[in-house]
Amino acid sequence: MSKIDDIMKDLVIANRILANEDVVDAYGHVSIRHPDKPNHFFLSRSLAPELVEFDDIVEFGLDGQPVRDEKRPLYLERFIHAGILEARPDVMAVVHAHAEDILPFGIAAETPLRPVIHAGSFIGAHVPVWDIAETFGDSTNVLVSNIEQARDLAKKLAGNNVVLMSGHGFASAAKSLIEVVRMSVYLPRNARVLQKAKTLGGKIRYLSQGEIDARNKGYSPYSTETWRTWEYWANKCGCGKLLNRPDGGPIYVHEHKHK
Repeated sequence: MSKIDDIMKDLVIANRILANEDVVDAYGHVSIRHPDKPNHFFLSRSLAPELVEFDDIVEFGLDGQPVRDEKRPLYLERFIHAGILEARPDVMAVVHAHAEDILPFGIAAETPLRPVIHAGSFIGAHVPVWDIAETFGDSTNVLVSNIEQARDLAKKLAGNNVVLMSGHGFASAAKSLIEVVRMSVYLPRNARVLQKAKTLGGKIRYLSQGEIDARNKGYSPYSTETWRTWEYWANKCGCGKLLNRPDGGPIYVHEHKHK
């Protein structure tokens, strides 16, 4: 199998994991930058993530348009990925989803979403909120449907890992596909814990910048801790046989019944 084939398989796994972990449903998507052509990226055609297969992956340019003639329907919001990948050369993978637990933090201006659990450290100390109406008025359908809107979103993301989209969802960006999936899974979990803590009253104990830095120090997608999560999630959603480790480490495949 070629390097591109391996990346496509990883992208299938990422789609299935995000669906199985309830980060996406029929809507939402995940992309990865082309390893040899940094101005291109891979993203599925318009399809529920749980149903994505190898042949559903399409190659796009940073204008959000397919590189080759494509007759199949495409995600309207593919521009989110194009805009962020264009603005952030350090980013290799992007997720956009509408996980319900994060939505209140995009519309309640006085309640920022910050990490409170160790696994939430990956989202970073600051999670900005982007409101499409601030630049494009109150007559849009709130979806990112062109590259201009996507570039505005990318400006709000800036150098952060996650940006909330008011009344809509979130976009997350990372240096690897495994990292962006992990971040996107724990983002709504962190939000749930924070919301529950607020119901108890009193002062909220957020993670400090030092704790965040220590937790993220020396990140590697193939470290024992990180790979264990990816391997577990992949087996849990029935994709264990697609697992690939470029570092040559061991792979565990379990015949787990997909829900």
